[in-house]
Formats: sequence, C-alpha cells, structure tokens
Amino acid sequence: MIDLLSDRLLLGEKCMAHDTDAECYGDEHGGVSQPLAVPGPDACARTAAIFRALGDERRLCLLVLLAHREMCVSELTERLRDNLPAISQRLKLLRSERIVVARRNGKHVFYSLADDHIAQLIANGLAHGSEKTG
Repeated sequence: MIDLLSDRLLLGEKCMAHDTDAECYGDEHGGVSQPLAVPGPDACARTAAIFRALGDERRLCLLVLLAHREMCVSELTERLRDNLPAISQRLKLLRSERIVVARRNGKHVFYSLADDHIAQLIANGLAHGSEKTG
C-alpha cells in the first residue's frame, strides 16, 4: 500500500485532499522531482507495533523507570506499586517488540531499554506531552 502511494506521489498524480473538495497536483507544491525515501510496509508495520506498545500508560511508566537504569522485576513491582503478574505481562510484550532486553543474574532477571533509540523516543514523547497547549 505505501509503495503504491509513494509511486503515485512521486509521479505527481492528481490526488484529493482528505475530507475537502480541494484538488491539486503534487508538482504544484514544488519538490516532486526529488524522490523521497519512503519506508517499506514491513518497516512501517514494525514501527506501528512499537508505538502501540509505547501507547499504554502503565507500560510507559515502566519504561520511564528503565530509562534511568537497569532494574529487576521485584524493584519495578515495588516502585510501580503493582503486582508481579501485571509487570511480567507488560515486560513480556515489551520484550516481544524488542523495546526492552533481559539479563539473568542468579534468581533475578534485570531489564533495561533495548537501545538508545527507545530512550530517545520516550524522552521526546514525554517532552512533547509536557508542552503546554494553547
């Protein structure tokens, strides 16, 4: 779908603005002769899954804690004042989306953010969410 859309936009085909009667050609706005990099459907699907995982308040609070440092499940449970099964379920989903990684040390499993991209997403999202509107 996105490849078809990008091909139509690159060719300057006529399009209709959503929910309006305005019609235009892409080349009327300049820059159409310059091809734009558009990610493939797999990359878009993967990215959407990451944003869905980040979109839950409780998972986001958990990730904010992990943005500070690696923590074990027991510490996350205590800091978030939630039960172990709920925290474990959230961590399972976050691991499946490769947002967090786990490291075992004896009986303890420690979690941390998977990489700096995730830390930046969280920081940027919180910064944007904290901006005053109006």
